[in-house]
Amino acid sequence: MEPRPASRTAILLRRFTVRLGGSRLGRRGASLLTVAVIGGFSAYGIVLGGHVEEAREVGMDLADAAANVAGFKIREVNLSGHNHVMPQEILQAAGIKGSTSILFVNADDMRTKLEQMPWILSASVRKQFPDRIDIAVVEREAFALWQVNGEIKVISRDGTPIAPYSDDPRYVDLPIVVGEGAQKRVEEIVDALARLPDLKGQVRAAILVAERRWTLKMHNGIDVRLPEAGMEAALMQLVALDRDKKLLTRDITIVDLRLPDRVAVRLSDAAAAARDEMLKAKAKAKKGGPA
Repeated sequence: MEPRPASRTAILLRRFTVRLGGSRLGRRGASLLTVAVIGGFSAYGIVLGGHVEEAREVGMDLADAAANVAGFKIREVNLSGHNHVMPQEILQAAGIKGSTSILFVNADDMRTKLEQMPWILSASVRKQFPDRIDIAVVEREAFALWQVNGEIKVISRDGTPIAPYSDDPRYVDLPIVVGEGAQKRVEEIVDALARLPDLKGQVRAAILVAERRWTLKMHNGIDVRLPEAGMEAALMQLVALDRDKKLLTRDITIVDLRLPDRVAVRLSDAAAAARDEMLKAKAKAKKGGPA
């Protein structure tokens, strides 16, 4: 059987390889170009077959391999600023693998991917040639717990959910907000209570009602209904009433501050029954008294 004639591609590739082999690039340069040319024709064939994404991945792998042969393989990644996020999570989000070459790292794209991670507020990426990447991140701070649809999430000051709740000691003393939309307004209620520490210590959770106003659930079971407008003034009024009248230690279930000109309270069942008995006794005594 007669040997088949070499294809034009094979002849060209052989010529390039021979020429490079005799040049100052030597065998290493020949190998590098061989990988690149083979990869280029392979990727071109895949694109013709309609597999664009596969072509991109194959092309990047081959490009990394070629650059690594030339000495540009990433051998060191310096991470800083991470506390909650594990190093392997950062590397995975950044797309850094054992075969990644520094030549084909897009620092801006990598930074964008890192900043899409829930815990990461901002990131910077610097390429240090020939083989090092420096990544610095600034993490969000856990600001409050948000309960919605039976789930509790750790959220940042801007309301971004950053982690599911766990019994981590760092989360135990975080304020709790409840309800749809509460994460978007968490800053206003938490900061307002922070300015009134005596009241803050009595609050178990703040519930956003109809995404319009807050109700405070106190540790002793009392509900404090705050107005939609003038919330901070109502909180200061509550503090004054508790200081002067011991309002929050009385036998009541609800304090309603929604009306600007009055404060309404609802007695507990036991207190209401006792009050009814007292009023009946007063009425009876009045009837039986002198004309």
